[in-house]
Amino acid sequence: MSLTPTLADWQARAAAVTANLETRAFIDDEFVAAESGETFATVNPATGDTLADVASCDAADADKAVTVARAAFERGDWARLAPTERKLVMLRLATLMESHRDTLALLDTLDMGKPINSAQSDVSGAIGCIRHQAESIDKLYGEVAPTGDDTLALVLREPLGVVAAIVPWNFPLMMTAWKVGPALAAGNSVILKPSEKSPLSALYLASLAREAGLPSGVFQVLPGFGHTVGKALALSMEVNCLAFTGSTGVGKQLLQYAGQSNLKRVYLECGGKSPNIVFADCKDLDRVARHAAEAIFYNQGEVCIAGSRLLVENSVRDAFVDKLLAAAESMQPGDPLDPDSFMGAIVDRTQYERVLDYIRQGVEEGARLRMGGKSLDGPGLFIGPTVFDGVTDDMVIGREEIFGPVLSVFGFDTEEEAIAMANDSDYGLAAGFWSQDIDRIMRVTRRLHSGQVFVNNWAGGDQTVPFGGVKQSGNGRDKSHHSLEEYSELKSVWMSLSP
Repeated sequence: MSLTPTLADWQARAAAVTANLETRAFIDDEFVAAESGETFATVNPATGDTLADVASCDAADADKAVTVARAAFERGDWARLAPTERKLVMLRLATLMESHRDTLALLDTLDMGKPINSAQSDVSGAIGCIRHQAESIDKLYGEVAPTGDDTLALVLREPLGVVAAIVPWNFPLMMTAWKVGPALAAGNSVILKPSEKSPLSALYLASLAREAGLPSGVFQVLPGFGHTVGKALALSMEVNCLAFTGSTGVGKQLLQYAGQSNLKRVYLECGGKSPNIVFADCKDLDRVARHAAEAIFYNQGEVCIAGSRLLVENSVRDAFVDKLLAAAESMQPGDPLDPDSFMGAIVDRTQYERVLDYIRQGVEEGARLRMGGKSLDGPGLFIGPTVFDGVTDDMVIGREEIFGPVLSVFGFDTEEEAIAMANDSDYGLAAGFWSQDIDRIMRVTRRLHSGQVFVNNWAGGDQTVPFGGVKQSGNGRDKSHHSLEEYSELKSVWMSLSP
């Protein structure tokens, strides 16, 4: 492949990759068919072609994987391995991922339709996550409590046991790394259920984990559906922790399953309807407009933190929207294998129809359609950038998560009004605003009800910054050492000392 791969380069590489896909579950260090023999088709949404028939795991496979994971944990091959040794294995995994980065990126592009440049960025993020968590293993210390001279009290961090991770389809490999990385770093056995819409990179990762030297049973992958294998893992009495990224509705259901079983810990990163606020004092509205467009149209709008509610101060609203529309013109969807495509295909027919239905509702509710609103001709599932202006709080498109390239524009007159509008949502995953006024920055940052706030950027932050939401956006924290601590339990050790 050339130093700067072209569409033809990626097409040739894709043909080679799809000729040798791993489609079986990974249980106890082996790739195996589902116990039932059932499979499901995973489809390339850009072409409509079936990529492969993948093992469809259910409760029987979950039971087997949980038994293996529990046995591996009790043996201590990983859980009691010296922290420096665990670190070396995970660093080897990151190095292997780097060696296979093009294949991993291609699998996600083919499986869920994201542009290849976006997929490459995701792979880099996943590698960075594994490395960061690996390096944290031998750098996070326990504690010595401040007791009297006649006692010594220690606070130890111990692995939980068996962690089940259920990840979404929009950032398949990166979300996998965000869950698997800290759970493994803490010493747990991990069972991964990738989305049935994008299972291929997870199965490829399993082969790399085995090559890196993860002990048998410590990492397993069960492709399948949420109502079968996902439910079985959530109800298992032997799963100690459930980590989930996906819809708020499913997150609520998983909490119920935890209550019905063993009160397992449940970490949730759920939906979002994130406000992106533009104050009139911004210095460069052209730059801000481009960032605002990218905040919603990146990855076809299939982003949990997408800046889907754009709140613009009315004194600059008309001019700003014109600038945003101009920026969005260059963000049209195209062949996901073409490095020049900003957007790719919608993941599947169900999501495609869902997005189009929301667009129809926006028109019916009286919002002003300024751009897009239509599907593109061709065999693939493509929807162009869509912008509604004049959206009000009572409109469905302004309140519900669409998970597609649809932007709702609101106007406001005062800072108080902007804050109230931003917080008037069931969600609290992300929020952002643009201003040059440092006093305003400090005021607004504290008052936005969101797990993360971006100031004069959108989606900033590296592996050192925790990621997660509040309200109905969930309770988990991915990335940073905070995520590693989530997959550990505190053990207090109180010792009496001889006088």
